[in-house]
Amino acid sequence: MEDAAERRARIVEQKKRETGIDEAMIDRLVRAFYGKVRLDAALGPIFNERVVDWEHHFKQLGAFWSSVTLGSGAYAGSPMQKHIGLPVDGRHFDRWLRLFAETAMETCPPAAARLFLERAIRIAESLELAISGDLGVILAKGERLHRPELDATALPQA
Repeated sequence: MEDAAERRARIVEQKKRETGIDEAMIDRLVRAFYGKVRLDAALGPIFNERVVDWEHHFKQLGAFWSSVTLGSGAYAGSPMQKHIGLPVDGRHFDRWLRLFAETAMETCPPAAARLFLERAIRIAESLELAISGDLGVILAKGERLHRPELDATALPQA
């Protein structure tokens, strides 16, 4: 009978075979994506102000995406807590998702890009809801967070 670690390893290997996703692909995606983010007019200042050690950040993000796409359990952090308080709204999440989708399609085979994007959309929705709740804003279904104080620094909604 297999134990939990053996079961997880079997499932991770199965997901790797099904999707083509592996740690090397995750690393390429993360580095290419955040290379774009760092240069982006709306997102760059937010990330560049907060991330001091990009190599460490890339490793954390690699573990996060490995956990999210492969079920590896490599990430043990708290992404919600790290994003609460960021000066962002729906426009930032839209921009993040556009850049992420573009990068995933450039760096991954179609099935892997679809899985990454599906997970990214869920993550962005969850983070936007959490940030809204932290600000005391209750969003109705389909409603987006808009923070007028960010109008000068955020790109307009598409």
